[in-house]
Amino acid sequence: MANIFAILRAQRWDDYRYYHQSRVNQTLHFFSAIIFLYCYAMLFRDPAMAGFIGWFAMLTRQTGHFFFEPNGYDAVNKATNEYKEEIKVGYNQRRKIVLLTVWALSPFVLYFNPTLFGLFAPQPDRTDLFRHVGEIWLAIGIGGGLFRMTQLFIVKDAPTALAWALKVLTDPFHNVILYYKSPFALLRGEMIDPTIAAQLHWNEDEAEPVVRPS
Repeated sequence: MANIFAILRAQRWDDYRYYHQSRVNQTLHFFSAIIFLYCYAMLFRDPAMAGFIGWFAMLTRQTGHFFFEPNGYDAVNKATNEYKEEIKVGYNQRRKIVLLTVWALSPFVLYFNPTLFGLFAPQPDRTDLFRHVGEIWLAIGIGGGLFRMTQLFIVKDAPTALAWALKVLTDPFHNVILYYKSPFALLRGEMIDPTIAAQLHWNEDEAEPVVRPS
């Protein structure tokens, strides 16, 4: 377990320094985290609604990644965007596009097969269709996480996969703590988080180097 938590810390640090430099992105992650926490609360009470809420939260945070996060050469980390995409443990932009495409196209399955091969009751009304879409989206979200975790088991190792799964599940709590000041920084006109460079310097020169899990 100690090894898993060490890998989790490394994954969180890499995620923060590589993919959350924009204050706009951080702010969207803060609000997305709050929405995800509400999704967690609704998960066992109303799974269909949780599916809608969860994907609304997902779109909120992915908007920050795709439109506000710098995608060129990363001078802070001295890394190209191609390098960061290659080493991304979770869903990089290419994988996210595939997942979002599956999510966006999934409701059309109900147009051709309203019962989804017998999983849903026949002749659904509009309310039923709405709930069926939510349930499908919830299944896609859970399935996407399990699929990537299985991939990491195969291409990496079990601790990396388990640490990533733990990271994904706890990100809403962690993001609230990490980014609650970001909206105020953004209101001050601060577009890029200046503390990342300072933290990177501290981690490299004054403490043990950040070691990426192999």
